[in-house]
Amino acid sequence: MTHIDVQSALAESLSMPYHDLVTRRTGAAVRTFIELQLSGLADGTVAFLDFSRIGVLDRSCADEFVAKLMLPLTVENPSRDGYVVLHGLSEGHLDSIEQVLHAHGLALVVQFPDGIAHLVGAVTEVERRLWQIVMVSGRVAVDGLAAETGLAIDEALALLDSLARRRLVRREQDCYCPLGTAA
Repeated sequence: MTHIDVQSALAESLSMPYHDLVTRRTGAAVRTFIELQLSGLADGTVAFLDFSRIGVLDRSCADEFVAKLMLPLTVENPSRDGYVVLHGLSEGHLDSIEQVLHAHGLALVVQFPDGIAHLVGAVTEVERRLWQIVMVSGRVAVDGLAAETGLAIDEALALLDSLARRRLVRREQDCYCPLGTAA
């Protein structure tokens, strides 16, 4: 796991001590800076993007930064294997981020300052339930999850694979695991 302070990325990418993410230009600069940091990480790394020192996050900046950061990771054959968890979000941040996620059909794991992980964005109730089981169990095999939920094994496998492709859980051999917690 690695920790990236979004406010530091904002200050370095614009060479100014800003605390707000409020324009597409700003979002693009921060995204480009963070993409460069992520490109140097080992495959499979979970990056925690820390928003705790960010003041305002508007929707246009969330679209330019969060959505465009996540879209390449969720394609069928992504160019790199990495995961992103948003950490330290306020309710104001979450409102902008959720609007953008729904608009793009994306979902993310977020962690509020209390450390509790949540699944936000475009997910079905079944996907949310499976994600919660993985989070509570820590590591789950398809057959065990199918038995616990009453789903057919093929259906459980398809849903878990979809969650893994969307970067909401990690697949490790025949099991599915949560993305972890912030250090």
